[in-house]
Amino acid sequence: MKHLLVAFSFVSTTAAFAHGEELAGYDRFAVSAAHRPALMSGSVWYPAGTRTYAGFIGKGPVFKGTKALVGAGVKSGRYPVVLFSHGSGGNMDALSWLASELAKQGIMVVGVNHPGSMSGDSSPRRSLQPAERAGDLSAALDHLLSDPYFSRFIDPDRIVAAGFSLGGATALTMAGVTFEPETYADYCGRFGDAAPDCVFFAKGDVDLVSMADGLASSGRDQRVRSAVAIDPGFTYAVNDESLSAVTMPIQLISLGEENLWKAADVGSNGSNLTGKLENVTHVSLSPANHFTFLGECTEQGAAILEEEQDDPICDDPQGTDRADIHKQIVKVIAGFLSELQ
Repeated sequence: MKHLLVAFSFVSTTAAFAHGEELAGYDRFAVSAAHRPALMSGSVWYPAGTRTYAGFIGKGPVFKGTKALVGAGVKSGRYPVVLFSHGSGGNMDALSWLASELAKQGIMVVGVNHPGSMSGDSSPRRSLQPAERAGDLSAALDHLLSDPYFSRFIDPDRIVAAGFSLGGATALTMAGVTFEPETYADYCGRFGDAAPDCVFFAKGDVDLVSMADGLASSGRDQRVRSAVAIDPGFTYAVNDESLSAVTMPIQLISLGEENLWKAADVGSNGSNLTGKLENVTHVSLSPANHFTFLGECTEQGAAILEEEQDDPICDDPQGTDRADIHKQIVKVIAGFLSELQ
């Protein structure tokens, strides 16, 4: 999804101050992590307490982007924090539609650009490392908790890991879930071309027996109190023994019923992750497919992707209202967080 780099990676500013329009606050920061050789880009969305200029986050030829108050002050209070992990080939600004709406409901949302599995830098051989991705978000949380400004607005008892697709697997990793390389290799052997994730790894000539050890690594962050996983990857390869220690509340969200990706089918007819977790809630939103999670597309977005022979990330099943599915996702996540103590 090479267009995600263009679509999500910059902020376009306007002269408007958006008086009277409710907008979330947005800022960026650099993240240093011991397991990464270079700084990563991080971002934070939050309830805005002052007004600055309005800028579009993630606006580009394919995606519409979301307007935010860039660098605004944070509204007084202490807020839950969602550490959100983007999917393979995406980046943190792909979350703009979701992060903005959650921030307006009193939730801080933190994202990072995961090296090796982000737009413009998405390698099959480097995408089998959910624990490294978890470490990216842990480092971003470290940064904010040590920041003299943002730290005062964070409720440390309400830290939530969340993510979409490969990011959903990352969120589960932060909650304590690990995966078995051999089991994942068996899964790809069974489903082959019917599983888009297996096709992705096959394109990179990945040997899932000798090159997938990263799946077994732990990315548990003890500060994380709950997790949200949207169409998570690797669910067929979950290490059942690791689940015995996962007692925190888990919210699973599936996109579509007839159009579910194999890896994200967490129900009894799929990986049965819903039946294996101790404290889980599961909802399925339809009509939709995996790509419905991504931002709303511009009028020319689908044509651009077709011309470039890129993934059809603007295409939804017949009858799908992407904006409405987005509203339902926001409602599910905000409702889940409201029940956390």
